[in-house]
Amino acid sequence: MSSSGKFRSCSEIARDVVVKQLQQIPNLICLDSDTGLYNGVDFGSAADRFLNIGISEQTMMGAAAGLAQAEMRPIVHTMAAFAASRAVESVKIDIALNNLPVMIVATHGGVSAGHLGPTHHALEDLAVMRTLPNMTVIVPADGRQTQDLVLQAMQNAGPTYIRLSKNSTPDLPRSAPTRLGDALTLRRGEDVAVFACGPRPTLAALDAADILHDKGIEVSVTEVHTIKPLDTSSVHAAAMQACGRVITVEEHWIYGGFGSAVIEALCTAIPVQARRIGVRDHFVHVAGNQQYLLDLEGINAATIVRNAEELLNVH
Repeated sequence: MSSSGKFRSCSEIARDVVVKQLQQIPNLICLDSDTGLYNGVDFGSAADRFLNIGISEQTMMGAAAGLAQAEMRPIVHTMAAFAASRAVESVKIDIALNNLPVMIVATHGGVSAGHLGPTHHALEDLAVMRTLPNMTVIVPADGRQTQDLVLQAMQNAGPTYIRLSKNSTPDLPRSAPTRLGDALTLRRGEDVAVFACGPRPTLAALDAADILHDKGIEVSVTEVHTIKPLDTSSVHAAAMQACGRVITVEEHWIYGGFGSAVIEALCTAIPVQARRIGVRDHFVHVAGNQQYLLDLEGINAATIVRNAEELLNVH
């Protein structure tokens, strides 16, 4: 499955949801770190509740915490690489420690800002954010899911981190509605359980499932959009059905992120043979577009197919 120009990015869809909700929720306030996402947007009567703080991410997080203490509902926007590094002290001390209802909308997740090089890659953010007490961590896999999850996250009583990709991808096939905290089964199979997080890893998992089906191998594909709290019951069920043969796929370093969360959930419940597909223990020093870098790092259907065959001892 490939992306197409007719699809819109998760970041754009989240922006439009926020703008619409600003008109309807009087205590909602939008803060931006000069991302450019809101350039030219007409906020109408809510214009005084949009604040461009500038390239000052840590200050923005502190300001959002203060606004939340004053019974506002802040939504802050910055690039994922900066939310999880430059601003993380304020996220930890000002927001998470006080369990404040601040929504952090993090754009350019993973290597979707790949043309800017490793300084702008966000490959540590899920690991950082999921360790913080009180923090809900969400990674929508397509535009429709982004809309649903942003609206649901606005009801959270505590802090939320939403990681979004910069680039567009198709909507995923699904038969069930998206509910925060509930993983989605996109394909059923009993040979290997594949757990995917994010738009392109999920598309790669579905492509791999088609290839493996043609080889007589049936894999399940579970799309996990809520990393914390993790839907452990769905993870356990899919892994058990596949006799503990598990593959995780993510656009993140393999340490501490989505794959680690899945393995942590499984290791105390059932014996597993697990493969984690993600960026290995190195920086991605090459500049390039998102799909080029994902292929370079083996975050694609071919790698999922190879790992599934190895787990099944198929040669």
